[in-house]
Amino acid sequence: MTRNWKTGTSCSNPPVNPWFLIPNLCPSVSLNAVLKLKTLNDVLFTVAASNRERAVLTQETSGSWQPISGAAIYQRVRALAETLSSWGIGKGDRVVILGENRWEWGVTDFASLAIGAINVPIYPTLPAGQIADLLVDSGARVAVVSTRQQYDKIAAFRDRTAIERIVIMDDTGTPDAVSFSSLMDDTDARGSVRDASFDRMAYDVKPEDPATLIYTSGTTGEPKGVVLTHGNIAQNLNYSTSEFGFHDTDRCISFLPLSHITARHLDYAMYAQNVTLAYCPGFERLPGAMQAVKPTILVAVPRVYEKVRQESERRAARKKNTQRIFQWAVKTGTKHHETVAQGITPSSVAWKIADKLVYKKIQGGFGGNVRYYIAGGAPLGLDTARWYAGIGIRILEGYGMTETSPVIGLNTPINNRMGTVGKPLANVNCRIADDGELLVQGPNVFEGYWKQPKHAPDSFDADGYFHTGDIGFIDADGFLTITDRKKELLKTSGGKMIAPQPIENRLKTNLLVAQAALVGDKHKFASVLISPNFPALEEWAQQHNISFSTRRDLVQDSRVVAEYQAIVKRANEGLATFEMIKRFKVVPDEWAVESGELTPSLKLKRRVIVEKYAGEIRSFYTDEATAQ
Repeated sequence: MTRNWKTGTSCSNPPVNPWFLIPNLCPSVSLNAVLKLKTLNDVLFTVAASNRERAVLTQETSGSWQPISGAAIYQRVRALAETLSSWGIGKGDRVVILGENRWEWGVTDFASLAIGAINVPIYPTLPAGQIADLLVDSGARVAVVSTRQQYDKIAAFRDRTAIERIVIMDDTGTPDAVSFSSLMDDTDARGSVRDASFDRMAYDVKPEDPATLIYTSGTTGEPKGVVLTHGNIAQNLNYSTSEFGFHDTDRCISFLPLSHITARHLDYAMYAQNVTLAYCPGFERLPGAMQAVKPTILVAVPRVYEKVRQESERRAARKKNTQRIFQWAVKTGTKHHETVAQGITPSSVAWKIADKLVYKKIQGGFGGNVRYYIAGGAPLGLDTARWYAGIGIRILEGYGMTETSPVIGLNTPINNRMGTVGKPLANVNCRIADDGELLVQGPNVFEGYWKQPKHAPDSFDADGYFHTGDIGFIDADGFLTITDRKKELLKTSGGKMIAPQPIENRLKTNLLVAQAALVGDKHKFASVLISPNFPALEEWAQQHNISFSTRRDLVQDSRVVAEYQAIVKRANEGLATFEMIKRFKVVPDEWAVESGELTPSLKLKRRVIVEKYAGEIRSFYTDEATAQ
């Protein structure tokens, strides 16, 4: 069955105005008019026409935050576009962007889009060899990099690539590189004067023209190049934020890697609606940026929310009185999480006391002014959503893929249901296949992978619906729920299917668990590998007088093993018998992007983990035939 899910229903009783500062509107009324972008160059023209002094905020080396006006963004984009054109870069040529989030990244993005080039964003955390493979595959002619470190990665393999010029954002005096700042000389002095020939060139770019080549992070296999057109992303932007009511007094921090389509989409949406965008080049700077910028819009991957929760619990556990108050406040909040999920602030005396003592302090860690908390990039988990709702924070979860530009579904201030990823966008068609896989069709869906035929049958069905590879369902009210990746489902030897992510999310709600990977495909029962939250575990060990010299010693201590056994036991509660974790192993490693177990968007690379811990996994099943 195929349905095109439309948002909005009639309503006679408008909701109470909550602390999120949403206007009192009936849920049938859209807070924003649907955008009418045709290409991503329309976003640049919106910035240029805004005449705003604070289009962008950037942090100087002194630590102060300085504004960049909309006019300055336009002039800097124009200058770089003119340089690229003078180098012979034009329609269809590829321009690599390799760097952290900063204003130069955005300018490079807009400049390449304006001349009809295809930009190729690459994660700055990737090693040189992998970057070289992407440069070769894309055939890029120009690379714009952030630092000398990133330059060196390309220089090491440059002779294998088609790279003709490298532009470096930092002024490091790097040989054989063009300084980004030298291309910006006197650009701001142009003021707000528009250039007709530049504007004409950008207007001539068509919706069907390719805009970007994004390589997927490869959770289950090798990265594939996704080609997205201007129209793909623009049509997705037109509908994704129509129920939010963003305005020019809003502020948002750009800290998720811009090599990921979720971060790109967010930045475009902020630019298109005149929200001030503050660039934060690293997670380590995020806490300070939160306090300085005080964002009103926060978009983060679930792992960010999980870490904030775990850190809050860890700090509360340091003192018994503080821990008792914290636990009481969290327990008080559990009675109200559905109320908060609907955008209504509870009014009980207990809530108000808990809010003053605990909730506002946690919200203060995000800057204290956030009115929209949004999660995407990976499953949030119902327990995490409920925990945050219980402390007055409504997280609006969304879902999408690189191949869909990316948003497929999104909870909004008007339509929100915890545990789901919201209703599909109004211009996205959804179909659930017989095996439970979600299939989608719409103007946001790409046509094919780089160097592969359009609508290849292994990616699209006969009707042109894209195979997402995700298992899900749509309820009677139109809310979409995603249970897991199709390729990551575990099939026991008894034929039962287990979705790993919901069970892993149960484990990760515990302070002592950083990551968990469920295993057991083709085996009699499920087991799990656990990567500890080592700062919390080491603090716990000190409190229990456990001495250790190495992390391996720590995770092998019998009292530590017993504690994790109890965590696994609690996670098993309420699971079907075939889903229950029968065996586990606490590994002495902290899984990270740098060590290869996580993607840059902080999702598990299961194939890597299974290969790395093959011995441990074998040990789970040595006596499988006789195990109960």
